[in-house]
Amino acid sequence: MFFALLHSAVTGEKLTEADCKAYSPDMLEELLKTSSKHDIANLLVMGLRNNDLIEENSAAVHKYILITAYRYERMQDEYKKLCKVFERADIPFIPLKGSIIRQYYPQPWMRTSCDIDILVHEEDLEKAKALLVDEHGYTYQGKGSHDISLYSSGGVHVELHYTLLEKGKENASAIVLNNVWNSVTARAGFNNFFEVSDELFYFYHVAHMAKHFEGGGCGIRPFIDLWILDHINSADTAKRDGLLRDGELLTFAGAARKLSRVWFENAEHDDLSLRMEKYILTGGVYGTTENKIAVGHGKKGGKMGYLMSRVFVSTDVLIVRYPSLAKHRWLVPIYQVRRWFGIVFCGRLKRSVNEIKLSGSISDDRAQATKALLDEIGLK
Repeated sequence: MFFALLHSAVTGEKLTEADCKAYSPDMLEELLKTSSKHDIANLLVMGLRNNDLIEENSAAVHKYILITAYRYERMQDEYKKLCKVFERADIPFIPLKGSIIRQYYPQPWMRTSCDIDILVHEEDLEKAKALLVDEHGYTYQGKGSHDISLYSSGGVHVELHYTLLEKGKENASAIVLNNVWNSVTARAGFNNFFEVSDELFYFYHVAHMAKHFEGGGCGIRPFIDLWILDHINSADTAKRDGLLRDGELLTFAGAARKLSRVWFENAEHDDLSLRMEKYILTGGVYGTTENKIAVGHGKKGGKMGYLMSRVFVSTDVLIVRYPSLAKHRWLVPIYQVRRWFGIVFCGRLKRSVNEIKLSGSISDDRAQATKALLDEIGLK
């Protein structure tokens, strides 16, 4: 029923008579709980409305659409401002993720987003940051391994990417993603607003799904996006698959496509899609910590290997946190200790202790089953 309603929302098609009869108002609370966890409650309500399964005056249910529409308008207003700011400042930029994919939904506001993602050249990052902070009232939140985080004066979260790759997590997809600026064209009427090719956008979407899948789960929304992208009539599947093959993501893409067809086309489950479904539905938009730790156990050779990887993080991760290390790598042991003191004295100790406890509760069988799942879908 859950996926039948989502399918109705994104296609406009009515439920079958059998599905309508199978629906009961008693299901509503659980349906809303699950859809809210994955930030797609608006789509669920759209599906209910399309099939006259909720009363028009049910304000408690319709609020999900109103809230989403408000979020969309607020973010779209900020997005348009950002495009104008970068265009006028001669800062080349590429909008990413939801800002692009929502155009393929029946109505753009139906595709929810938590933030605005924009890519700029790394050499333009400080200029862009200064422009937004000093002239447009943005608040700088910090720098990560591939982006910086900012908030507009109106509270909209913006992630300004300077690379599509997370440092320390480079893999075969890096070969493709490193060429992003060689696969762009300027949008008509702009000099600095660039758009990537369809196949590279598709590749980045799949790569982003894979990253989150390995990190504990990616939620349902990326599968809706994937299903919608797979139904763009003008798309060149051969070009898309060529890039996926180059980036060693074709196996994962095939498994993800299969699950999207199960959910939105009533395709038959197989053992692999059932295991993927369980992994995803146990989490929310960003998966679960349990899944993430189970992945870590599988990849690091068990509990002790995972624990050691958390105690002694990689040099690349340390450099992101402490940029001065890039020129003085001999200081890595000292900065490992500095990081430990930061955990103890900067409010992160409780979280770390909870992670250790949770790690100890995850069975070897679960870790091995998770590793086997990732191996089977090509995420080794």
